[in-house]
Amino acid sequence: MGGPRGPDWAGSLCLALALLFPVAVGLEFSYHPSEELGTFLKEVHRQHPSITSLHSVGRSVAGRDLWILVLGRFPTQHTIGIPEFKYIANMHGDETVGRELLLHLIDFLVTNDKSDPVVTRLIDSTRIHIMPSMNPDGFEATTVHDCYYSEGRFNKNGKDLNRNFPDVFNSNNVTIQPETQAVINWIKNETFVLSANLHGGALVASYTFDNGNPATGSLRGYSRSPDDDVFMHLAKTYSSNHASMYKGNECGNKPVFPYGITNGYAWYQLQGGMQDYNYIWGQCFEITLELSCCKYPPASQLQAFWNDNKAALIEYIKQVHLGIKGQVLDRHGQPIPNVIVEAKGREHICPYRTNQHGEYYLLLLPGSYVLNATAPGSGSILKTLIVPNGPENFSALKYDFVFPEVSTIARDASCPTKPLYQDFESISAAVKPTLHFLALMTVLYTVFK
Repeated sequence: MGGPRGPDWAGSLCLALALLFPVAVGLEFSYHPSEELGTFLKEVHRQHPSITSLHSVGRSVAGRDLWILVLGRFPTQHTIGIPEFKYIANMHGDETVGRELLLHLIDFLVTNDKSDPVVTRLIDSTRIHIMPSMNPDGFEATTVHDCYYSEGRFNKNGKDLNRNFPDVFNSNNVTIQPETQAVINWIKNETFVLSANLHGGALVASYTFDNGNPATGSLRGYSRSPDDDVFMHLAKTYSSNHASMYKGNECGNKPVFPYGITNGYAWYQLQGGMQDYNYIWGQCFEITLELSCCKYPPASQLQAFWNDNKAALIEYIKQVHLGIKGQVLDRHGQPIPNVIVEAKGREHICPYRTNQHGEYYLLLLPGSYVLNATAPGSGSILKTLIVPNGPENFSALKYDFVFPEVSTIARDASCPTKPLYQDFESISAAVKPTLHFLALMTVLYTVFK
């Protein structure tokens, strides 16, 4: 009574054993130069063609491929109802642990498919994209393995890729680098729901916003998004499943992070960061994982890092199944793109819209929510839904909206990549005197009518 049921218990036990005793398939715990990294990915795809797809989303300044390995039961294209997940590492070329962890994660997933129930269900229910290195030029340029800083942090043009994205708070007057543009295009071409960006130099899970202004609470030292509770949950999911991140004080010369998590702005302000870009313009929740106190530790420590992170890496992917997913359809069952679907009280400054298949994905914690679907020229549909804990069953709650009549379909409804919160502040400042005047006139009218 109340104990674990057979299949769930067996699956958890198999995953635990697999995590403790990974099958050796030849991937060494060492640093892999770009050529070896590409060779490994090609060999994985050759050996597992039915569950993997390999492609390059672009090239670095020096012409190196930006490889993506996709894993899933249908790896070559998006499948309706299957959420898209991504991991990116080595954005700073001298922060190297994440690069190797993602290679071992790939090895672990393909090795345990069909033998481990949890891995199998992940591959059944999720399309997982893995970019081991966003900055291969920086990695190759890092000749001195330093714990704190090297020129390899930057790309070959000397640019910090995590300051190179459009910013929602300030005009980011930078030249978009080839690596950045490749990732922006990749985000636009997929329907990513959840992501993590692997860094080094601290041990903490950091979440949106990295930048801020008074509209998001920056005057109080914390820049809060409309989904702050979900971001805190995501960060805690990783830190609590990590061997020691949850302690929050493992790097002696760093701040203490309660529960091993931090709001990005509360730690330090960052303009042009990738995680804020994902959240605003990609409709994708991304957090930043700082995975090692030393940016470029000795290769002899890599196996320990894998052991510390592997359970967290798996558990974090499962969170892509939080909340609600579904389609917006017309009365003939045809999908309607560009419909705004959001939870009341969580409206985004760049509204979240359905993709070309009429799909929406909203990451929400268990609870009761009112969803609002608004089709161009056709009004809104409100629906109250009780959201269960989706990751337990590897599926978010499914709900489809059906509009009986659709007068127009917006073809280009994307938000401009400009400082939307800056505009919001300007509008607020301009509107406040008008609101105060209207309030005064209302009071006078009530008194003298």
